[in-house]
Amino acid sequence: MVIITYNEEKNIARCLDSVLSIADEIVVVDSYSKDDTKNICKSYGVRFLENSFIGHIEQKNFAMHQARFDWILSLDADESIDMVLKESIIQFKLNPTADLYQINRVNNYCGKWIYHSGWYPDRKIRLWSKAVGDWQGENPHDKFLPYSTKSIVGKLKGNILHYSYTSIEQHDRQIDFFSDISSKALFEKKIKHSFLMKFASAAYKFFYCYILRLGFLDGRVGWVIATKSALANYKKYSKLEKLWDAQ
Repeated sequence: MVIITYNEEKNIARCLDSVLSIADEIVVVDSYSKDDTKNICKSYGVRFLENSFIGHIEQKNFAMHQARFDWILSLDADESIDMVLKESIIQFKLNPTADLYQINRVNNYCGKWIYHSGWYPDRKIRLWSKAVGDWQGENPHDKFLPYSTKSIVGKLKGNILHYSYTSIEQHDRQIDFFSDISSKALFEKKIKHSFLMKFASAAYKFFYCYILRLGFLDGRVGWVIATKSALANYKKYSKLEKLWDAQ
């Protein structure tokens, strides 16, 4: 399995504990963390490599190609796997029946597991045969895609447990960070902004999360998620607007 890290001392042990008994090899590619991530990883006996951060997609592809085995399980440092998924992976290793596998991911927001708001089942392809595809998408929203439409996609029971945000302040910082990356990616693709786009996209995102995806069933946290999701879209297009105005 492979993991990319940067300053993940608060998360990485939980991630490694969840897979240690089922992984034939664990490769960690770190972007020169300034905290104790390196020492924690080495205490688990993982293959620890350092590589300057080159983008989420690029870094994950680099990490994948460092693995010695054909099958790749990819997790982020703030993720772990539940017992049902662990058993599913054990059974998969006995008899693989597909080229790549989707896994449901459940997100934890400030201590609450979120099952609505467009956050669940949050299906991700996280287990695959190395030759069938690679990480693609648009930074920072990477996704694994097969090279061929004929690839067989399976599904494993269980969940990836994603400890996404421990505080609203952390979420705000992430919105700022990701909106910087997203706006620059759009700008580099020569995508034009619209004055109304930032308002329309924000309004739709709130409606999508809170109404269409039943965010109101997540209580107060559902309202917060819908509001912050709308804010993220607003900031992305506002920053794109500023990039074009600076031309």
